[in-house]
Amino acid sequence: MNVTIIGTGYVGLVTGACLAELGNHVLCLDVDLKKIDFLNEGGIPIYEPGLEEIVCRNREAGRLMFSTDTAAAVAYSEIQFIAVGTPSDEDGSADLTYVLEAADNIGMHMTGFKIIICKSTVPVGTAEKVREAIQIRLNARNKNIAFSVVSNPEFLKEGAAIEDFMRPDRIIVGVDTSDEGQRAQTAVKALYAPFNRHHARTIWMDVRSAEFTKYAANAMLATRISFMNELANLADKVNVDVEAVRQGIGSDPRIGFSFLYAGCGYGGSCFPKDVKALGRTAEERGEKLLLLHAVDEVNTRQKYQLSNKIIRRFGSDLRGMRFAVWGLAFKPNTDDMREAPSRILIAQLTQRGASIMAYDPVSMVEARHVLQQDMAHMPEVLSRIHFCREPMEALDGADALVLVTEWKIFRSPDFGQIKTRLRNAVIFDGRNLYDPVTMATNGIEYYGIGRTSAQVAVNHPHDFF
Repeated sequence: MNVTIIGTGYVGLVTGACLAELGNHVLCLDVDLKKIDFLNEGGIPIYEPGLEEIVCRNREAGRLMFSTDTAAAVAYSEIQFIAVGTPSDEDGSADLTYVLEAADNIGMHMTGFKIIICKSTVPVGTAEKVREAIQIRLNARNKNIAFSVVSNPEFLKEGAAIEDFMRPDRIIVGVDTSDEGQRAQTAVKALYAPFNRHHARTIWMDVRSAEFTKYAANAMLATRISFMNELANLADKVNVDVEAVRQGIGSDPRIGFSFLYAGCGYGGSCFPKDVKALGRTAEERGEKLLLLHAVDEVNTRQKYQLSNKIIRRFGSDLRGMRFAVWGLAFKPNTDDMREAPSRILIAQLTQRGASIMAYDPVSMVEARHVLQQDMAHMPEVLSRIHFCREPMEALDGADALVLVTEWKIFRSPDFGQIKTRLRNAVIFDGRNLYDPVTMATNGIEYYGIGRTSAQVAVNHPHDFF
């Protein structure tokens, strides 16, 4: 099948590449000429494991093309995916500017029946706005052309997006009951047939419910994270090991282990934005989602946990001190720095006079760019942020190591070397990656998230038997 993807950001590029991998012919459209030229020259603007190989293979095979020609993109296929960004507006609502611009362009250039599939994460009712935008443009052209608007939200985890797309646990599709909607359903069934060969993965519903499902899923996952983080903060106060608690409650099949790890807060382009947008949707309808408001508040507070622990250990005046920071991206296997907890940590430490020696396996370029923006009004602070070529280099002469992102490369380091290189053998573990007993055995002072009890057990083992 021929498919048009509008937008070559994270969702659009992954969707286009994977559909081409399945044998479809895909034309990806973007207004950013530099990005399109970069893609046509073999570049990949984002880091996602496995994406570069798929893009290159299908571009060379002629199944994946990139263009800035809107008219050609609309003409290329009956199926038009809208996969543009929906950033948070100032009031927390989703900014639909790019979505509606895409809809307007489709209405401007379409000459026959089109199936417009909203892949972007959008609030309930957006499909109706897309339909209205297209119809207004058709009316202005004095054209009577049938079309259908479908909701097909993405469920891609950064760092595992290829696997998520190619082996989905579910495919949510919202269609209406009109003749055009039924025609769209037939086409979408054919497009997604390869994913339903062993068992049906597609869940069909009305358009509004499909839009809502995406927000509901991300809100639920964010809630689990913030709930566990709040328990971890309390665990520190009452001498409880939150890791033992995690194992205890996660063993209950009604709860499970997914998204149940305490840490220094979630980030990225989805959870923070979607929690706020869902809350804003509720407020616009006279409702207040108290739980989600708390989820967002807890996460904001959680991003200060590491800096607070460092200040309690070393004092609020950090002038002349140096901290090694391992991990800058908001999660492993991505270079995404959006809402990354490392940004809060680095700002808090440098504003108190500290220097930062930072390392991340992938996001160094993006981190440098983002931190320059964050500290643009404080050049003297920016001068104290240094980027290292490898993780052990960051430790030399540092007063402590702060682990922010749980990359695999950080899981089993040489603790003897860490102790030797650090000025003080102190680790602040924002992801509870290390075992307090192992730290104590290596003579390392250790601070996790909600792991006070585990540290006490090491120092006073007889109190626990």
